[in-house]
Amino acid sequence: MLNSVLRGMARALAYLWSGWGAITSLLLFCAAWEAGGRLYGDLVLPGPLATLQQLSTMFASGLAWPELAISARRALYGLGLALSVGTLLGLVAGRSMTMAMAARPLVTLLLGMPPIAWLVLAMLWFGMGDATPVFTVFVACFPLVFAGAMQGSRMLDNRLRDVARAYRLPLRMVLTDTFLPQVMSYLFPVWITALGTAWKVVVMAELLTTVDGVGAALAVSRSQLDTATSLGWILALLGLLLALEYLVLEPIKRHVERWRTESA
Repeated sequence: MLNSVLRGMARALAYLWSGWGAITSLLLFCAAWEAGGRLYGDLVLPGPLATLQQLSTMFASGLAWPELAISARRALYGLGLALSVGTLLGLVAGRSMTMAMAARPLVTLLLGMPPIAWLVLAMLWFGMGDATPVFTVFVACFPLVFAGAMQGSRMLDNRLRDVARAYRLPLRMVLTDTFLPQVMSYLFPVWITALGTAWKVVVMAELLTTVDGVGAALAVSRSQLDTATSLGWILALLGLLLALEYLVLEPIKRHVERWRTESA
């Protein structure tokens, strides 16, 4: 009983310490940002307070939420497709040496293809609607997820599989207690990388192809030379990205990888 309480306290302290580390890095970034604003002036680089005031005005006027929702919807649609298809195909390819060798050059080509090139092709194929940014996000994130899933599948400890067969463990237990924890150690880093990639790509696609979303709003603020509004949009988008990572992905990761702390 005492050991379990101590382990729980250790996990709580570790979580709080990781949060303080993240807050410290953000504060250091804001300090550098403020120094740059004082050096170059508000026209070139408004400081954090001026940007937050502008962002507050955007939310109060009802301007920010609809555009953020549109961009998040497009980014998450493309990301969701990339995570589901890339993870499934990567796990299957990782269990076969032939498939892994055949997929390797294709993954290299997809990773080397600039997203802007896919965006041009998507504009020709799908026009100027939602399909263009969704497809561009999907094709930019897919090779990352596929490569991570394939590597995770190839690195599975076959001895654990043999033990599971020897003890005739149920398939559900094999998947949740043996297969899933090992694979997730490789999947979560690439999922987080894909999340950041999706956010960058969707804004770029909207900037060039749509009349709504954060990318289109950035194009308007740029044409008006409104740096504070541009930084406000960027700050709102980054805040949403951090919320998804730390409030959605991070708790799932800690739950799946709880065996690390329990076995320590």
